[in-house]
Amino acid sequence: MFEIGIFCVILLAAGYWATMFVMGRRDDVIHGKFVHAEDEPGQALMPAPPPPFPARPKFPARPTPRVANDAKPVNSDALQSLLAAIQQDLKNVA
Repeated sequence: MFEIGIFCVILLAAGYWATMFVMGRRDDVIHGKFVHAEDEPGQALMPAPPPPFPARPKFPARPTPRVANDAKPVNSDALQSLLAAIQQDLKNVA
């Protein structure tokens, strides 16, 4: 059991070394110390990630609908003649 534990620790260290090497932290792998970005002036910092969603588009304001105020009041004679015309059309269809 002790040998299996030692083997697991060695396997974990090898995995850590491989991960650091693949991620580009070769100085950490070679020298065994962590390199800070502010220590090296030539190394550029990572840019800020873009926002997860794009900004909403700005649409122009909708114009208000115009209401026709020039409507004439309807008298009852016009309504009666319209009703008679509709009744006549219904009789013709039936």
